[in-house]
Amino acid sequence: MNILCDYQPISCIDHERLEFAVLKRQKLRLSFRDEAGEVRTLTVLPTDVTTRDKAEWLSYRPEGEVAGEKFLRLDRILRAEPEGQ
Repeated sequence: MNILCDYQPISCIDHERLEFAVLKRQKLRLSFRDEAGEVRTLTVLPTDVTTRDKAEWLSYRPEGEVAGEKFLRLDRILRAEPEGQ
């Protein structure tokens, strides 16, 4: 199964919240399903929201990791809250 073909757009409000966090450089506590379907929770600095390969993606830097940016399909996000809430 091609994971890109089953992309489900997220709500406009959730999309705008992610874009706002990028603009404000606001850390987020993300809960999401990884590629294996497991639920993970990370604190991240979101860096961009983009469209590619017929899906929308969040690029981010995980807190405490020195490695480069990582990417997450928006429809895999279960919850995105500003850090500290």
